[in-house]
Amino acid sequence: MKQLKFADRIREMAQEIFNDPGHSPWFSFRFLLKALSTVYGGAMALRAACYRQGIFPSYSMPCKVISVGNITAGGTGKTPMTLYLADLLSRMGYRTAVLSRGYKGKAEKRGGIVSDGENLLMGPEQAGDEPCMMAMRLGVPVLAGRDRVASGMRAVSEFAPDVLVLDDAFQHLRIRRDLNIVLVDARRPFGNFCLIPRGTLREPLSALRRADVCILTRCGRRPPAALESLLRENLPGIPVLKSSHRPKTALVSKGTHTSRLQFLPAEGALTGLRVFAFSGIAQNSNFFDAVRACGANLTGTLGFPDHHAYRDSDFQAIMDAARRAGAQAVATTEKDWARIGNSRSWSLDLAVIGIDIELEDPRGDLVRLIENCLKNSEKAF
Repeated sequence: MKQLKFADRIREMAQEIFNDPGHSPWFSFRFLLKALSTVYGGAMALRAACYRQGIFPSYSMPCKVISVGNITAGGTGKTPMTLYLADLLSRMGYRTAVLSRGYKGKAEKRGGIVSDGENLLMGPEQAGDEPCMMAMRLGVPVLAGRDRVASGMRAVSEFAPDVLVLDDAFQHLRIRRDLNIVLVDARRPFGNFCLIPRGTLREPLSALRRADVCILTRCGRRPPAALESLLRENLPGIPVLKSSHRPKTALVSKGTHTSRLQFLPAEGALTGLRVFAFSGIAQNSNFFDAVRACGANLTGTLGFPDHHAYRDSDFQAIMDAARRAGAQAVATTEKDWARIGNSRSWSLDLAVIGIDIELEDPRGDLVRLIENCLKNSEKAF
């Protein structure tokens, strides 16, 4: 537990820096991070220019390509949007395959097929948590691997898709795409507006101009006026759509094993229940808020780093903390569930909370963009 507390403190310190847009005094840690972020930003701008000028090679796939990504580190809803998009494309009649990096999975280096659209062929240890979760949800092929050109060609060879969906690929410029979707978290769009490692920006805001459409996630009725103005400045003439995260819940009774989850709408699913929540995602606080939104009485929380590889000692720490907090159930994310799987039974009821994207698109702009780009497009970055 001491290690967990130390790690939590380090994350808190980093979060304080990321949330602080203020001046960095000379010879301070913030100044060092600011200097490093300047170097990083220059390198990213140079890299993008090299791809634009053809100095670094980029490749066209034999089928259409749609990319989903963002310009900040951390969770903006890329995986739920990839799931939404793959399902939408399938309902529109397009044969679809999803390509993911498979971060921290064994297939990240060597590549592999996570699902053929009907059968799950890899577990989370091989595929990584996000590809495994997508494969469990989708009825389309899912492939994992750092080399997405190789993954894309394998998908084309074995599944003959009409369209490839690239998950978390806004910075992956080796593959040309027909539609470039960038996600922006409406609640905290660009952190402190500083680049990594001083802030959370993966690229300068000017990189947004590569996008064909921007989708605001976790968006209320109307985004702040300052954000709308900033997006108009950096996304001239590009459609900006709004979306919301809608939680859903599946319950696993204590002492049982299951590989299939039956999700139901989350509203009121945990009302009045004393729940201890744990997760290992980019923004654990967002998940804890979602548990509260399900009506739970949140008795305690335990957050782990994104893509955390759970050990037996972690589960022991979770259950000990839950019992001390007087919890009737524990709750975790669908992504964590994909990582844990049905490898263990629980001494308390387990609530698995997933997220669906609800897109506000009354004019059908996204469908129209998809149809236009898949009929005829000139591939770009």
